[in-house]
Amino acid sequence: MSTPTITLNNGVEIPQVGFGTFQVTPDETQRTVEDVLAVGYRHIDTAAGYYNEAGVGAALRAGVVPRDDVFVTTKLRNGEHGYDQALRAFEDSRRALGIDVVDLYLIHWPVPTQDLYVETWRALEKLLADGAVRAIGVSNFLPEHLDRLVRESDVVPAVNQIEVHPTYQQPTTQEASTRHGIAVEAYSPLGQGHDLRSAPLASTAKRLGITPGQVALRWHVQAGRIVIPKSISPDRIRSNLDLFSFDLPAEDLAAIDGLDTDHRLGADPATAAFTQMR
Repeated sequence: MSTPTITLNNGVEIPQVGFGTFQVTPDETQRTVEDVLAVGYRHIDTAAGYYNEAGVGAALRAGVVPRDDVFVTTKLRNGEHGYDQALRAFEDSRRALGIDVVDLYLIHWPVPTQDLYVETWRALEKLLADGAVRAIGVSNFLPEHLDRLVRESDVVPAVNQIEVHPTYQQPTTQEASTRHGIAVEAYSPLGQGHDLRSAPLASTAKRLGITPGQVALRWHVQAGRIVIPKSISPDRIRSNLDLFSFDLPAEDLAAIDGLDTDHRLGADPATAAFTQMR
């Protein structure tokens, strides 16, 4: 199955549906990524803080599909902010992945207590200028972080990867991203499974003969977001990619929009300060 792409603000195309490797253990990563590539995923999301980049790299070298056919995202750990540290950390990630060019490199969290994310961003701008990455972006950045970054730097982030799912939609952060021309990428797009029990998802799934997960992911897709669901179930891995043979009517979209409780599952970017270092 072919996955549509989103064109980022620098012209790079990213598959709209990817596979997230958060909490995939290092010893399971290679097999898992090989399996999802075989199913048809062409976008793999990892991070230095997940400690599984080497497994992703091993899967890429296994040759299930050509390297150039796979869009690879990785992210900078919080404990490696700062210009020189970020450049060194990127080389560690590139070495672990075993690839010459990373498709998308993100600052994983702003860590405002360090006040280093603008300096760190300048390192990512250098990586982009040097051709070591095809696109650069951020993750978990709130409107005030985005506004400052755009104001004090030369390159507007291509992506803001944030927690978005039916019960936590972050409309203000989404709007700020869109206003700056930054694509929104949703992690935990199914609310870690909790949102799938809601009545609008269940009733729509039953009526259309699909799964609640497909309903939630199609809601994201129709809003123009990039999504990176993760599953260990072979059936769900396949169905999470099968989103482009149906549309959700406006009334279904509105019902899902109405589920927002403003309750996040992850850390608060305004205060998160963990280093992600072992």
